[in-house]
Amino acid sequence: MNTIEQLRIEVEQEIIGLKYPNKPADLYTPIDYILGIGGKRMRPILLLLAHQLYNKDLSKALMPSVAIEVFHNFTLLHDDIMDKAPLRRGNETVHEKWNDNVAILSGDAMLIQSYQYFSGLDANILKEVLLIFNKAALQVCEGQQYDMDFEIQAEVSMDSYLKMIEYKTAILLAAALKIGAIIGGASAKQGDLLFSFGRDIGIAFQLKDDLLDAFGDQKIFGKRVGGDIISNKKTCLYLQALEKSGKNIKMELVNLYTSNNIDDISKVDRVKEIYDQLDIPGATNVLIETYYNKAMESLSSVEGDKTELIRFAEMLKSREN
Repeated sequence: MNTIEQLRIEVEQEIIGLKYPNKPADLYTPIDYILGIGGKRMRPILLLLAHQLYNKDLSKALMPSVAIEVFHNFTLLHDDIMDKAPLRRGNETVHEKWNDNVAILSGDAMLIQSYQYFSGLDANILKEVLLIFNKAALQVCEGQQYDMDFEIQAEVSMDSYLKMIEYKTAILLAAALKIGAIIGGASAKQGDLLFSFGRDIGIAFQLKDDLLDAFGDQKIFGKRVGGDIISNKKTCLYLQALEKSGKNIKMELVNLYTSNNIDDISKVDRVKEIYDQLDIPGATNVLIETYYNKAMESLSSVEGDKTELIRFAEMLKSREN
């Protein structure tokens, strides 16, 4: 059984081995750049972890794992433009290093490449894999749209927010696991259990991301801390704060998110003070634990040696970046 660390090396070797045309440079160089600045490689590792539960030979699963990672990075290029994000993994985002048009077109090329990397699968499973991938890819887009819609909506419910992060973040983790299981020869039931595990651990992951965005160490986190607050994103922290606060604090919080008369540093500091007063970090950790436990319940019915999947889930829950 390969460990997470061994599988990460396998994925990195495959990514390093990808070959791009020399021209046009501004189409392909940004792809090499975004894939080369690191990342957790969660999705390809999850695909391979699921696959090796049922088949130890990873050869047929490696390029599909790359396909998932390339698709994920395509979404990051476009998301960073929409969010006007200056940093990704501690480095300049593609649209900052080049420009918006370059990031859009390079992202489009990455989407096409992701399908190319699935094309080597056996014909008897290719259709099923693409159905899962296509559904997940569309839901990722739907999740991003919901996220943008929330920016202009006066009120957002926690249920709506959780559905948004399920689509935007968790579904691709779930799909990676199910695809890996299918390529490995798992039954439909086993694939569904792994999908449920991935969905719930993915929600827990995004909730932790929300928490780190406000309270993480920027040097470790790799993104600007407080970015969600500056962008007026209605994260789970903000929604919980509205639910737990009294009238005056609620009004102040809403004003902080709608006013243009406060500098970014003061805004972030004051919002975090409110979060601390209401113990929003503690409440968020409870929510993270709830989804972690749901994920582990699904995983308990999965066959095979699940040691590395359990390790993976624990690492996601305790991560600082």
